[in-house]
Amino acid sequence: MAKTQRDQGITIKTADEIAKMRVAGKLAAEVLDMIGEYVKPGVTTDTLNQICHDYIINVQQAIPAPLGYGQPPFPKSICTSVNHQICHGIPSDKVLKNGDALNIDITVIKDGYHGDTSKMFHVGEPTIAGKRLSLITQQCMYHGILQVRPGATLGDIGKAIQRHAHAHHYSVVEEFCGHGIGSKFHEAPQILHYYSKDSDKIIIQAGMIFTIEPMINQGKRHLKILPDQWTAVTKDHKLSAQWEHTILVTDDGFEILTLRAEEANWRETL
Repeated sequence: MAKTQRDQGITIKTADEIAKMRVAGKLAAEVLDMIGEYVKPGVTTDTLNQICHDYIINVQQAIPAPLGYGQPPFPKSICTSVNHQICHGIPSDKVLKNGDALNIDITVIKDGYHGDTSKMFHVGEPTIAGKRLSLITQQCMYHGILQVRPGATLGDIGKAIQRHAHAHHYSVVEEFCGHGIGSKFHEAPQILHYYSKDSDKIIIQAGMIFTIEPMINQGKRHLKILPDQWTAVTKDHKLSAQWEHTILVTDDGFEILTLRAEEANWRETL
């Protein structure tokens, strides 16, 4: 989500809405589980898009949220961001090669509610730099998630993510942020991945649902948007990585609605 200045209109989800969000989150996670075996040298990102599209429509009986979203309308069903692409990469006839780092971002709509998640994939044998950036970015996301509980602030999330990224000499992209999510793809509040005094003013409450999706750069944080008006890339052409989960705030902490089975022991990665 592109950062704006509006955080009014935060919604607290009802029990029925939470139940629907659990289903949507589970489906989004299942798409990432499904597509992994197809990520290999020689495949195009458009092929990955078509496989995910068919799976979401035909198997899950759901809707790929990115397709037709925004202005200009996003032309594909998933986002595929390769190497120095930060986010919102448009699937194309680009052929993936050994060593590429790839983020696949999935959002599905089921019964009117959204599940949103992304993960990093390595094509063939990962590079040392790509593997390290991916791991630290995933840890940044988890450190942010660990701050989620009623009474904490959104600033606590950004502070934890920024601290971990900077400790490993990486930078945090500031032009994009996490977001509230539910019946709408993007809702209030905005979840900044760096510390902001304004974020400290927003108290986390049970029943809120939002994404945490840090974008971490190997080099400087600065970006540019390509002429397609969607794809964001690093200005210095160094690597970028992103991980994302949809989070429910519970009475005593959080629930990761898009958690995959492979993450059962995610705390051990920290």
